[in-house]
Amino acid sequence: MTRRVYIRTYGCQMNEYDSDKMADVLAAADGYELAAAPEEADVILFNTCSVREKAQEKVFSDLGKVRHLKRAKPDLLIGVGGCVASQEGGAIVARAPFVDLVFGPQTLHRLPELIAARRRSGAPQVDVSFPEIEKFDALPPALGSATRAGPSAFVSVMEGCSKYCSFCVVPYTRGEEVSRPFDDVLTEVADLADRGVGEVTLLGQNVNAYRGRMADGEIADFALLLEYVAEVPGLERVRYTTSHPKEFTQRLIEAHARLSKLAAHVHLPVQSGSDRVLAAMKRGYTAIEYKSIVRRLRTTRPGISISSDFIVGFPGETEADFEQTLKLVADLGFDASFSFVYSRRPGTPAAELADETAPAAKRARLQRLQALLEAQAHAIDESMVGTVQRVLVEGPAKKDPNELAGRTANNRVINFAGQPRLIGQFVDLVVERALAHSLRGAVRGVEHAPPAAVAS
Repeated sequence: MTRRVYIRTYGCQMNEYDSDKMADVLAAADGYELAAAPEEADVILFNTCSVREKAQEKVFSDLGKVRHLKRAKPDLLIGVGGCVASQEGGAIVARAPFVDLVFGPQTLHRLPELIAARRRSGAPQVDVSFPEIEKFDALPPALGSATRAGPSAFVSVMEGCSKYCSFCVVPYTRGEEVSRPFDDVLTEVADLADRGVGEVTLLGQNVNAYRGRMADGEIADFALLLEYVAEVPGLERVRYTTSHPKEFTQRLIEAHARLSKLAAHVHLPVQSGSDRVLAAMKRGYTAIEYKSIVRRLRTTRPGISISSDFIVGFPGETEADFEQTLKLVADLGFDASFSFVYSRRPGTPAAELADETAPAAKRARLQRLQALLEAQAHAIDESMVGTVQRVLVEGPAKKDPNELAGRTANNRVINFAGQPRLIGQFVDLVVERALAHSLRGAVRGVEHAPPAAVAS
């Protein structure tokens, strides 16, 4: 009898990658197939994120929505993984006693054993330990994740964070920075390319902090890893996220000049333009140092797109501090970026800081910041009209399944009329219009061959 697993993913691209690996682990060990809906599943897994408070609460709300399924199917197992699992541990079972499995990001490879132990003992299984690199050593080959990924795929190159920013829970939920062995990353990328993936995104909480051991015992930095990944036959484009300014070395900057396959887009969270706030956040750099990185990047790779993350209303942020953030945004001309009102996370140093700014003032600041960021992003959209963009065709357009959608090197979604056989290929599109949240384009000239046949 076929067993099925339904996986609900919350949060970041790291979680999307982990969810694929959960599916691969269960497929390799027990033949599980993916279920399209919770009602079809024998195991339901929630792969959670605890970066935002609302996202954490949503997990418990969603758990309540599937509780009734156990009445109709008593053997159904419900599990919670990811960062909320690491942070809450056994408290999840105390709050939701119908939960059978609780596992962290570093123990997802133990899912078959946890499921077997739950069925054997009848007791909930909790494993939120940090066995470091064991996770990657134990993962099976990408059985279905390459197929699920389509023409693009994620590859995790490192886990955890050792920066201990005062607002962030990641070091406590995913552990400190651990890099995968150099050859393991290349093997996974090569396997994906062999399966027809034309674009990979290298992932890590601080991906540019990568320090992986090579076969000869030497340690490779992230710039060297990028050089080798770019040489993998069949790949046409390489992305990475998320970077930390403290780890953005000159070697990495120069890689953007040397490697034509490296996408002309960098996501580099700054969080604030105020040195006082950055110090309170324990970010480890100043606004001037951040500006220097961006200016060197743009000198090295003219036209590169820079996006960022911003936290508004961090404890103690004054109006003057916020104005410095607005100035930084205006000075650097950020592309599409993410911005949020500060969310207090239990267990972090910032949770103990006095916070006297009214919520309404924080929301007003966020609206001003988002308006500026959106205006800048739209100006970049407008500047692209009339240009030719190399686009990876990802599939049908969301709003019109009779059309196709692709992604430009600078991470723009562009919709256009085209034949389904173009899906998975790189094509050249002329940008015709800039819309509110996407571009409109048309195929230019002849259609290109699949990524595997494109010359480096």
